[in-house]
Amino acid sequence: MHDHKEAPPVNPLPPVVVVLFLAVALPEAAFSLGAQGLIGGPEAVGWRLAAIQTYGFSGDIFDWMVSNGRWLPEHMIRFLTYPFVHTSFTGTLFAAVFLLALGKLVGEIMGQIAVLILFFGSGIFGALVYALLLNDPEWLVGGFPSAYGLIGGYSFVMWQSLAARGEEQLRAFSLIAMLMGLQLIWGVFFDVGNGWLADLFGFVFGFAASAVLVPGGIARVLAVLRRN
Repeated sequence: MHDHKEAPPVNPLPPVVVVLFLAVALPEAAFSLGAQGLIGGPEAVGWRLAAIQTYGFSGDIFDWMVSNGRWLPEHMIRFLTYPFVHTSFTGTLFAAVFLLALGKLVGEIMGQIAVLILFFGSGIFGALVYALLLNDPEWLVGGFPSAYGLIGGYSFVMWQSLAARGEEQLRAFSLIAMLMGLQLIWGVFFDVGNGWLADLFGFVFGFAASAVLVPGGIARVLAVLRRN
């Protein structure tokens, strides 16, 4: 008899994706339970708003730091914390689904360090563009810019694979095109704010950074550019 291990029916999630998922899900669990009066007492109703004001990203605060040349740590940290605070359970749910699905794909192909770079780098870049291009007083919160960065990583891998097979590379952008199209349609009927700009540039960062993170990525990009 030969010893052998059977492959698990479902590939486990990379540990870094699990940690990021918990960092997104646990605050939402506290906010939702607190709003229903199940934990925290009467003051728990205000936990979500307090978290948004403490950990959300503010373009106004960023502009103040730029104007005064004061880069206060308690405000700079907002670049890293805003993806873990959401305005609703539904928003958290969609962000968590994207994180699990795309984080798993990117982690398996590019590694766990790449997941962290894309998640936080896209969140930072998306917030930075949001602050520089807009004068929007609304808080920027939620994990979508970071999740779109993972979509950018996945799209780069698809783009690279299609190029290697000589197939139409625009297909690599079908997912981001569909998502941005849905946001456009949704915005016709509801006031969705300007967060889509951070989402879009989160994707841009994820796609561009993947050229460095994927082995041979830059060479592949240069080869495609030379052909065109």
